[in-house]
Amino acid sequence: MQIVELLWPAFLLLALLVFIHTIFGLEIIKRGVIFTDLAIGQMAAVGMAVSVGFMNEAYQMLMTFVFALLGAFIIIHVSKRVEHIEAFIGMLYAFSAASIMMLLANSAGGAELFQKLSASDILFTSKGEVFSAFVLYVCIALVMLLLYPKLSGTLKEYTFFGMLALTVTSSVQLAGVLVVFVLLVAPAFIALSQKIFKPLYLAWFMGLSVSILALVVSYYYDYPSGYSIIFFQGLTVLLFSVFKSKR
Repeated sequence: MQIVELLWPAFLLLALLVFIHTIFGLEIIKRGVIFTDLAIGQMAAVGMAVSVGFMNEAYQMLMTFVFALLGAFIIIHVSKRVEHIEAFIGMLYAFSAASIMMLLANSAGGAELFQKLSASDILFTSKGEVFSAFVLYVCIALVMLLLYPKLSGTLKEYTFFGMLALTVTSSVQLAGVLVVFVLLVAPAFIALSQKIFKPLYLAWFMGLSVSILALVVSYYYDYPSGYSIIFFQGLTVLLFSVFKSKR
């Protein structure tokens, strides 16, 4: 099929994004800090805005990671000191979004970059981007699936948020903050709302199948792929929640 020949890198990237973000999404929902990933992702986007606005786009990966890590460590620090952590995380997200707009206010193409940071068009992802994501996400998955369950206390906490920051550093640049958020939350939400299938496997299946549907629809109807993924993932959660039977 022509669509497969043209878009197989995008399909592979989607599979990788769903694979790694589901691992974190299940843990985030269990912890009850739903907007943590959104705030960290937006902080990562601040790092990219700093690179674009003040460094002529140099050190983009480094700045993105530094700000994502900073956001993660701020949340860890504050969560031990305040009662309403979700309110603080929401304000951190709003602060980060406003910071991006201010940093890019006088930059040529600032509005376009802000839109890209929210939801990128991944239809024509390059093979190089897929390979880099594969290497990074496999390493992170090994840490999260093999090492992380054996840790405890502060070390476990910092490992989780450090790996989340590293993941978000890459995925925000590839897909955008809002796409990262829905891939973290939507498949995990559905998987944890049932007791028939193993949550991780169901989340992988649901996240990938819905995302591929969104990508195909965006290709044929010329919709922005990032927002198509957000729409279909959100629609799936809405329909599941509305029609889910009570037990």
